[in-house]
Amino acid sequence: MASMPEERPASPPPVTWLAEPLKRFHDEAWHTPQGRLVREIIFGLNDGVISTIGFLAGVTATLGDVHTIALGGIAAAIAGAVAMGVGAFVSSKSQRAFFQAEIAREAWEIENMPDHERQEIREIYQKLGFTPDEVDIVVRRVTSNPTLWLRVMSREELGLAEEVFDSPVRVGFVTSLAYQLGALLLLIPYAFAATPRTAFTVAAVVAVVTLLAIGAGKTWVTKERPVEAALELAGLGILACVIGLVLGWAVGVAV
Repeated sequence: MASMPEERPASPPPVTWLAEPLKRFHDEAWHTPQGRLVREIIFGLNDGVISTIGFLAGVTATLGDVHTIALGGIAAAIAGAVAMGVGAFVSSKSQRAFFQAEIAREAWEIENMPDHERQEIREIYQKLGFTPDEVDIVVRRVTSNPTLWLRVMSREELGLAEEVFDSPVRVGFVTSLAYQLGALLLLIPYAFAATPRTAFTVAAVVAVVTLLAIGAGKTWVTKERPVEAALELAGLGILACVIGLVLGWAVGVAV
């Protein structure tokens, strides 16, 4: 009986494949892309609330019609959300392209400077406390597979994590949507209040409550203390609003 031909090892996948997330070994939400998007959600909501309360403070003092202020606020919220989404998309895409270029350069070094790359692996695991014998085993195992070699170097030398390869479209969309939500929450009082001052007072209360809720809510994935996180975010948000109001008042006095 003829012997079966010896299987050849599969060729390594393209470098861009290494940008895809690793197989997930956890079911918890904070180990998923949804958990990682907490940064975009917090950033969008926080900026939407702070930017809108600053806008409302300025126009409420100069305009006397509640509905006019509300329409202006909606326009500003839409423009701000689009700007935030585009900015998040472009920055995320640029970051992704940069790290993919770094991976490609690392692949070139592995192919053309293998001895140097082996020494780097050796130094990395020596610093982690592995014994010389253990380091030898790790080096042989890692360098025996081109795909594993590149993946290890990408993560251990370049320090790349999965979140840097999140979809730029998703990052931009989540940031924009979060901004819009934060802004529209503050505009709701202007649809029901009789006077601009009443509407702004309610909007200011909503802003503080929203910031407190965002700070406490993010602890679902960050595992911080809810009270401290809520007070921290609300305090920073209020500080930003106060600085904006003071600067606006100073400019108005100077003009």
